[in-house]
Amino acid sequence: MPILKKDMLGLEGLQGDKISLILDTAASMKEILGRQIKKVPTLRGKTVVNMFYEPSTRTRTSFELASKYLSADAVNISASTSSAVKGESLGDTAATIAALGADVVVLRHPMAGAPLLLARSVKCAVINAGDGAHEHPSQGLLDLFTVREKKGRIEGLQVAVVGDVLHSRVARSDIWGFTQMGASVRLCGPSTMMPAEIEQTGAICFTRMEEALEGADVVIMLRIQMERQQQGLFPGVREYARLFGLNHKKLALAAPQALVMHPGPINRGVEISHEVADGVQSVINEQVTNGVAVRMALLYLLTGGGMSDVAH
Repeated sequence: MPILKKDMLGLEGLQGDKISLILDTAASMKEILGRQIKKVPTLRGKTVVNMFYEPSTRTRTSFELASKYLSADAVNISASTSSAVKGESLGDTAATIAALGADVVVLRHPMAGAPLLLARSVKCAVINAGDGAHEHPSQGLLDLFTVREKKGRIEGLQVAVVGDVLHSRVARSDIWGFTQMGASVRLCGPSTMMPAEIEQTGAICFTRMEEALEGADVVIMLRIQMERQQQGLFPGVREYARLFGLNHKKLALAAPQALVMHPGPINRGVEISHEVADGVQSVINEQVTNGVAVRMALLYLLTGGGMSDVAH
C-alpha cells in the first residue's frame, strides 16, 4: 500500500505528520545522492511519465533524475511534441499514458486545477509539478526540507516571502507548508501583486520590505516574471529592485545567519543582488540538490514504499 494515498496535488490541508514523513524519507534519499553510485533498485519496473505543458528545466530534470536514481523508467513529454498540439484533451492524453502502463504522471500545466482533473481520470499516481498560480507542492516541500536541514527545526521560525505573491504557486505551497509545520509566514510585495484575502491563510502581509525582514530566520525571494511589467503591475525593474530587491543592507535586518532562498531561475540584480545570491547565507544551490531528494521521496511514497498506511 502507498504511504500517501494516490496523489500529491498540493500542501493545502496536508497534515503535519505526513509532511514530516516526506521530509524524513527525503533525508534517507539524500544519503543515496552522496554515494559514488547514485542508484538503488527501489522502483525497478515502475514507469514515471513527466508531462510538461510549460517550459521547465529544474523541476523536469529533478523529477527525471529522481526516477533514474530509484531505477524507474522515465519518459518525458512536452506539450510541443505531444498530441496536445493536434487538439487532444488532457484527459485523453492521460488515458493513453495510463493504458501504456504508467505508474506515476508528473504534470505541469498552465491551468490551475489540471492535476486534480487528471487525478480523477486515471488510476496511477499524479504529482502536481506546478499548476497555474495554484500550487507547486514539491518546491514547497524542498523549501521545508532545506530549512529543517539547516536550522534543525521549522516550528517557531519567522519566514519572509517577498515578491510576486499573486502569481506565485511556490508562495502558496510555502505558505501552507510552513504554516502547517508551525512557522510564521510574512508576505511582502507590491500591492498589485498581493492576492486579495491572502491573510486568511494565516500569513501576515507587509507593504515595506524592511518591516517584513526584521528578525526573519528565512528569506524566500520570488522570481519576477518580466511579462508582468507589460501588465503595469509594477513601475519598472529598477524601481522594483530598489523597493523589493534583496541586498546586503536589507539582509542585515533579518536574524543573524538567516537563510536566503529562491526557487530559481534568478533575475540577478532585480529580486536579489549578485553578492547575496552567492553569499554565505544563500542556500539556493542546496535547494536544487534537495529537490532531487524530495522528489525521490514522493515517488517512493506514492508507489508503495514503506509499511505505514498514511492516507492523503
